[in-house]
Amino acid sequence: LTPVIPALWEAEKCAGNPFPSGLYSPESISLAENTQDVRDDDIFIITYPKSVPAGLGRGTTWMIEIICLILKDGDPSWIRSVPIWERAPWCETILGAFSLPDQHSPRLMSSHLPIQIFTKAFFSSKAKVIYMGRNPRDVVVSLYHYSKIAGQLKDPGTPNQFLRDFLKGEVQFGSWFDHIKGWLRMQGKDNFLFITYEELQQDLQGSVQRICEFLGHPLGEEALGSVVAHSTFSAMKANTMSNYTLLPPSLLDHRRGAFLRKGVCGDWKNHFTVAQSEAFDRVYRKQMQGMPTFPWDEDPEEDASPAPEPSPSPGRSPGPSQPSEPSHPRP
Repeated sequence: LTPVIPALWEAEKCAGNPFPSGLYSPESISLAENTQDVRDDDIFIITYPKSVPAGLGRGTTWMIEIICLILKDGDPSWIRSVPIWERAPWCETILGAFSLPDQHSPRLMSSHLPIQIFTKAFFSSKAKVIYMGRNPRDVVVSLYHYSKIAGQLKDPGTPNQFLRDFLKGEVQFGSWFDHIKGWLRMQGKDNFLFITYEELQQDLQGSVQRICEFLGHPLGEEALGSVVAHSTFSAMKANTMSNYTLLPPSLLDHRRGAFLRKGVCGDWKNHFTVAQSEAFDRVYRKQMQGMPTFPWDEDPEEDASPAPEPSPSPGRSPGPSQPSEPSHPRP
């Protein structure tokens, strides 16, 4: 099993930002930041963990799959024969993308690095960055679920504490707000594309065409159709090279839940209470003041009422519909 897989160990501080130790180190972060090994045709996929179902991610997985198919003109043989972490190795792991020999161009690489410690040589190159965003409410729910099946991920604590930590930026990998606001300073650059999970959900074909245009890799109708067909949620979930079932249970215990869980937008409404939603919105409005409008801000369905506060019947033992502790973050 190649150690480029960013399994999440207990947090340590690297350059002022929390990174999981074990497969990350101050040295590996420094190498990723200071390497001069950036090629003009490199493609970087940047995400905040779980944008996005840390280390691994549903949104990251989706974007890798799409770009792999685009680069092969819709031919699925690569995505069916090579594990996804080898197709798009991580920049900042101990044996990361910049320490791997004999990589053919164009290189596809993944990263969770915030912009302030991202590879400096990128900014004077023609290499491209695709930043994948997602509704942070869904990020919270997805990241909490993932922490329950990732054997090496630090226990998130109680659901209430997890949400509080997320809003304060004290979860592993740091603040979602700082991460996205930092990278959005690149908006308007020819080599930067910001795209969201929600846009891929709403119009996968249109989003694939937009990515093709950004990469300068146009596809014919048949190839475009193949990219779309092989990058659907059901197709990825069935692909052992993409669904992470090749990982041992010590890293990802699929007996406790699927890595590719639902593949939907707005799942947070099934878990947030009214109080949760209001608490999240207060922090979100303050943190994102002056930022552009995102798809999750515009979606009328996002205004739907979240789940009501749970009220178990007195005298009954907690069952599947009446958990003794909420199964999802609740402030």
